[in-house]
Amino acid sequence: MRDLLPRRFRRRGEAPTGADRRDLLTRGTAGSATVLATRTRRREPGYTFRVRVRLPGLAPYEAQVRQRVSGAELDRMGPGDLVCCRVDPDDRDRMVLYLPGDADPGRAALAKILADGRRATATVLAVTSVATDYCGCDDPVMRLDLELRTWDEPEPWRVRVVQSVPLSAIGLLDLGAKLRVAFFTVDGGDSVAIDWEADPDCV
Repeated sequence: MRDLLPRRFRRRGEAPTGADRRDLLTRGTAGSATVLATRTRRREPGYTFRVRVRLPGLAPYEAQVRQRVSGAELDRMGPGDLVCCRVDPDDRDRMVLYLPGDADPGRAALAKILADGRRATATVLAVTSVATDYCGCDDPVMRLDLELRTWDEPEPWRVRVVQSVPLSAIGLLDLGAKLRVAFFTVDGGDSVAIDWEADPDCV
């Protein structure tokens, strides 16, 4: 039942669960969080973390989140430790924390789109550098405005995606350049993944 509650009725810092948590892991903005304090509360599951969050393009801010973690994870999530996070783009206080080096759920979601999604050709309309990946990857994070076309949709549509770009692919991002992408449905970019390994000559 808690998953069905509108976000405004949930307590601040309450960890998302179930489908809501999966959606956050898939669509949340990737960032980093420095743990400032950790505590437990009687009769409440999991741990409460006070963290200082860094997101691309925003000033650092402090937030509180409660979630379940294993004992092994907790040993690496003490005060002063740096962890990764996925933050709700519509509510900066809602997030999920995970350890650097663990499988990034956002990247896993992109991999699933590339594996199972439909194919389209994207024209680059605009490119904006957002940040470097705070979780230890050297690849820059870019905001890309794209126009997508595919044979089984009657009209092209525009999307905006924020994804890390392999350094080897930076040269592909000229305005008007063509990229190969995968997608699940026609939307604003939530289900779009760029196939950086596709042969540009096949676009």
